[in-house]
Amino acid sequence: MNTLSNSRFLKMNGLGNEITVLDLRGSSHRVSAAEARAIASDPRSRFDQLMVLHDPVTPGTDAYMLIYNTDGSESGACGNGTRCVAWAMTADPVMSRPVAGDLVLETKAGLLPVERVSDKVFTVDMGPPRLEWNAIPLRDPYPDTRTIALDTSLPEAPELKTPSAVSMGNPHVIFWVENALAYDLAKIGPVFEHDQALPERANISFAQVASSDHIVLRVWERGAGATRACGSAACATLVAAARKGLTGRKAVVTLPGGDLVIEWRESDGHVLMTGPTELEHEGIFSPALFTEVA
Repeated sequence: MNTLSNSRFLKMNGLGNEITVLDLRGSSHRVSAAEARAIASDPRSRFDQLMVLHDPVTPGTDAYMLIYNTDGSESGACGNGTRCVAWAMTADPVMSRPVAGDLVLETKAGLLPVERVSDKVFTVDMGPPRLEWNAIPLRDPYPDTRTIALDTSLPEAPELKTPSAVSMGNPHVIFWVENALAYDLAKIGPVFEHDQALPERANISFAQVASSDHIVLRVWERGAGATRACGSAACATLVAAARKGLTGRKAVVTLPGGDLVIEWRESDGHVLMTGPTELEHEGIFSPALFTEVA
């Protein structure tokens, strides 16, 4: 029987961004790509991101998180998922454990301090953005990543030529558009995600600047597809907008699932993301999910 059979999970969402939380603290098991795809195939545990908790690695942190996309690939950051994990670790009767003060969670992209704002609202310190071309990463050197060029040219959207690029622990490409709702994400998103200029692929965003403190955003997530919300994309977009002088350093970012408040803090360059969480249900993985998993 697979190690994950009969394991408990929480199905949550952050602004409609589908999140499944799995607690493997105390276990040495690491979820494989095939196991992640199997979990995503079940409507009860279907996710945009799977957040898997492991025992802390760095002293002073509360847990180490591995993050999986629907296709089984790993992601370095997920702001909406991090908020869901924070709720689970402080409010779920099974997962919660005594925590001194605010949480500090660790991912492959670094440490993520999390502060509770209210019962279901949390602020995640996503750390500083990475703006250098080789840290995003991009294939080609750019002295300034506020504007880059991609190889792809789409006849149905010839205006999509010179996006911005930012990394928030995962790579983001942001197109500046007049109407974020005007684009077919399922058709355009995968083409840009796999552009040859993006060696690790990228999350593809379509950003409409409504005012100096308001951005309307739609996102095609690398390895997951169109999503109702993407916290790291909201962070990347605010940073890119502020760098181009399109907004200030704090704005409301409206996604299909709702609003996030993003601030690029001037004092230390860290990006803060504030938003809600929601528990949908809990469940147990059926052993039948993993019958085809080696």
